[in-house]
Amino acid sequence: MLTIFDCDGVLIDSEILAAGVHAELLTGLGFMISREEVITRFTGLTDAQLRSVVSQQLGHPLPEDYRERSNLAIDHRLQSVKPIEGVHSLLDRLEGPRCVCSNSSTRRLKISMNAAGLWDRFHPHIFSAPELGRSKPAPDVFLHAARVFGVHPRDTLVIEDSSHGVEGGVAAGMRVIGFTGGGHSWPGHAEALASAGAVKVVSRIEDVGAAIEELSSAG
Repeated sequence: MLTIFDCDGVLIDSEILAAGVHAELLTGLGFMISREEVITRFTGLTDAQLRSVVSQQLGHPLPEDYRERSNLAIDHRLQSVKPIEGVHSLLDRLEGPRCVCSNSSTRRLKISMNAAGLWDRFHPHIFSAPELGRSKPAPDVFLHAARVFGVHPRDTLVIEDSSHGVEGGVAAGMRVIGFTGGGHSWPGHAEALASAGAVKVVSRIEDVGAAIEELSSAG
């Protein structure tokens, strides 16, 4: 059984950091939005997708330097990002092949996963969706991972914290465990993941391990 982890919000508590950056920058540009609103509206999207949605709602493009400013600020905060509590213990216990499939770039994944002590626990099996094809919710990155490991999608479990990620895993023909244990979780988060197709939703990393065992034995 192959286990695929999303990174942001599943392995590391980074979604709340990125949301804070975007809330500050967008509010400064007159697009009044709180960190909590960024989380509920944009979690799971790439930065490019977020900028596109906001530009459409503003009726004009964001400043040309928005991408650079947001990337610099997020990268700075990711240098001290922490792993989700209990992740290292889960990985110590987890048997079978595993990898990371993320909408983040490899460059950013290296920054954040090194900060959290996770890069070497997955490398070289760390896959960036936009660098391989379409970003989630497209299933491309999940199917790529299955091909790399020579595993059928039905023999693959995905751990995701966003509806877009859950939808991508389901579209790939995989079973998805929804996770709501990150600092960015919000009321209705679990219901949103279940509606997107998660077969099980858990809020603690210890319960992720139990869910993996349960679904693996069920076949």
